[in-house]
Amino acid sequence: MHHATQAYNDTAKATLTSRDLEAHLLLKAAAKLQAIKDEWTRAEAELPDVLLYNRKLWTVFASAVTDETSELPVSVRQNIANLGIFIFNRTVELSFAPTPEKLTALIDINRNVAAGLRGQD
Repeated sequence: MHHATQAYNDTAKATLTSRDLEAHLLLKAAAKLQAIKDEWTRAEAELPDVLLYNRKLWTVFASAVTDETSELPVSVRQNIANLGIFIFNRTVELSFAPTPEKLTALIDINRNVAAGLRGQD
């Protein structure tokens, strides 16, 4: 059964478009952040690892949109870069003064960008 599940997951990953993959990764990060927020007392110790995951994800996005070869419109590139800066600043803030309320913005941004990537409102 495990092999069948793994084969399905591998096939699903191979058939995802880059936008779908990006949306999936953003939603995965949002879910991890939401789980910590929902179970703060139990899960706060997991925060550094999840923040690192989210920061790495946004580092890739920010690098891609600031690359001169990016085909995205300048306004979209600027918006994503600005969101990246906010994410990085909030991550530093959470590293020094963690509270569950500060996670809300990160969760919302990830979910909204993922929805945009999937063509949803």
